[in-house]
Parts: sequence; structure tokens; C-alpha cells
Amino acid sequence: MIARLNASPINWYLIRVRAGQNPLMVVGVVVCVVWLLISLFAAQLAPYDPLQQNVMARLQGPSDAHWFGTDQLGRDVLARVLYGGRTSLPAGLLVIASATVIGTIFGAIGGYIGGLGDELLMRFTEVFMAFPIIILAMAIAAALGPSVNNAVIAMVVVWWPSYARIIRSLVISVKSNEYVESARAIGASPVRVLFRTILPNCVAPALVMATLDVGNAILIFAGLSFLGLGPEPSSPEWGRMVSDGIDYFDQWWLSTFPGLAILTVVMALNFIGDGLRDLADPRTRKTLR
Repeated sequence: MIARLNASPINWYLIRVRAGQNPLMVVGVVVCVVWLLISLFAAQLAPYDPLQQNVMARLQGPSDAHWFGTDQLGRDVLARVLYGGRTSLPAGLLVIASATVIGTIFGAIGGYIGGLGDELLMRFTEVFMAFPIIILAMAIAAALGPSVNNAVIAMVVVWWPSYARIIRSLVISVKSNEYVESARAIGASPVRVLFRTILPNCVAPALVMATLDVGNAILIFAGLSFLGLGPEPSSPEWGRMVSDGIDYFDQWWLSTFPGLAILTVVMALNFIGDGLRDLADPRTRKTLR
């Protein structure tokens, strides 16, 4: 009972109060919700099929018929931007969710057991951290072959070590607290102590980091697509659309509109992450009481 009381969950009341005091965080939430709804109802919102080609209407600028213009194959850019969220957003979320789970397991076990086991796990983690994220992701994606699934796998492989490191440090700092000793004293198993008593106190920093990383993951995924290591060329994906616009620099709308989609989503996620980071700061929390 003592352990459960001390394992403080996320304070949703403080999140609501902080959101009211941080208009940028509210803007970020609104923008993210709008993009999620757009991606969910893209079939109803898109004026054309994103794969429908019309060579006679190729490379037309924004007009009443095509608000965002058309690409080199006559496909409607607006429809492709709307459908692009169906690939980019789930990919970014899936990468961070998977990396968080894998990193949390490795970091929590290493920080809790300590000793030789911790050293082995951390040295294994540092093997992946020795390379820049984008370079290692490119190498893995190129080895696996260009596809959405392979790009996601490559990003998860290079992303989880950062979560393992932060969770390990948090577990080490928390496991010596009195309420953890109380949980052990009443007979809780090591697994229960770790996952029911210690980890709940490590959620907030990991949540902030994950929120900020979703935007970075979308950028990296767009970068892999830009380099031809993501979805197939015909797929309506933002990074691939920006890449297609390179060969038609004079047709500014080809890269501008998918680029703006990436920009708005990444900035919105950063606004949310900054707000959550302020909330996790003890000095900020004192001002909310």
C-alpha cells in the first residue's frame, strides 16, 4: 500500500492548468488533433484520388480546380498531402512507441540489477549510440531495402538506446527511496517492485522526451523517404513528395505544401513537448499550486 501511494501517476490536473497558462501548448494540441482528423478522414476530404494521373494537367499551379496544384504526373498535390499524413504520422508514432518500450525494458532492468548485468546492457546500448542516428538508419534501411516497414525498423533500432539511458538513470535514482524499501519489506517481488513501484515514478521525463521525439522521428522518416529509402515512389508521403519536387524547382508548390505539412506537425509536437517539460520541472510545478 505504501509503495502504491508513493508511485505518483501523471498529474492530469496540473497538465490542464499548465495548458491554460501556455497558449503555444494549446496551439500544438489543436494542430496535432487537426492533422490526426485530416489523416483519418482523408478519403472524405481529398478532392481527387491521390494516385490518379492526368498527364494533360501535369505541373499546373494552384487554381480553383487544384488548390495545391498538380505534380509531374498530373496528380492533385492537395489530395496527396492529405493522404500523406496517413503514412508519416503513424510511422513517427510507431517508431517512438516501439523505441520507448524497448528502451524502457533494457534501461529499467540494467538500472535495477546493477553490477555486471548493467555494464553489459549499457555497453550493448553504446554500440548503437556510437553512430549518428540518421547515418545508421540510412545504412540499416538500405540493407533491408526501401519500404515503410523497413524504414520504421531501421529507426527503432537506432532510437531505443537513448530511452534505455534515461530510464536507467531514473531507475538508479529512484530505487533507493524509502517507499521502494517499504515495497520490498512487505514482500513484493523484484518484478513488481520494478514495474509497479519504480517505473511509475520515471514516466514523466520519458513522456516529455517521447513527445519531442515524435516530431524528430517524422523528420527522420521524411529524410529517409527523401533519399528513396522509405515508401515506394508512387506513395503519397510528405518526404517523398519533397524529394519529387527537387527536379522541378520552378514549380514551387510541389515541395512547399508537403514541406509545410511537416513543419506544422513538428512544430506542434515541439510546443506540446516544451509544455510537458515545463510541467515536469519541479520549479515550474511550485508556481501552479
